[in-house]
Amino acid sequence: MNLLHLNHYRPQWWQWVTHLFCHANFAHLSGNLFNLCVFGKMVEETEGAVGVSLAFLVCGIGAAIAAFFLTPALVHGRITVSVGASGAIFGLFAVSVATRLRWNLKQLLEAAVLGQFVVRQVLEEAKNQATGGLVLGGLAVSHVAHLAGAAVGVALVLALSKLPPA
Repeated sequence: MNLLHLNHYRPQWWQWVTHLFCHANFAHLSGNLFNLCVFGKMVEETEGAVGVSLAFLVCGIGAAIAAFFLTPALVHGRITVSVGASGAIFGLFAVSVATRLRWNLKQLLEAAVLGQFVVRQVLEEAKNQATGGLVLGGLAVSHVAHLAGAAVGVALVLALSKLPPA
């Protein structure tokens, strides 16, 4: 399994994707699966199955790139690795809100409700990053990846909104 984790010291090309499907423990996996069911479904409603899949991958890889460049490769002599889909999930948080910002009362209400949740999550991640981060079950949480995933999600929606309609 260690070959599937994103190794920050000597990454392999496949690890940029495979780490999204590895998790530290069952709580990590179940939390990400729950959020994927909720927010993935919301993105699927507006963007379809291909859209949610591509958003997941783009946000997850974008989050990994940020974590790779902003996190030391070695900490206390141990190689840093990234596992989990949390960065991709934060991207789906952002995409689910950004795709609902339309002049339609129902979608604006959905965006307001979802938006307050997403803003609270992002602010909590920023606070945790600024105060040194959380360690859960002996493992450091990558707040950088979470924040980057959300930023990539917003950037993705903005970039795609500039494309001409098909």
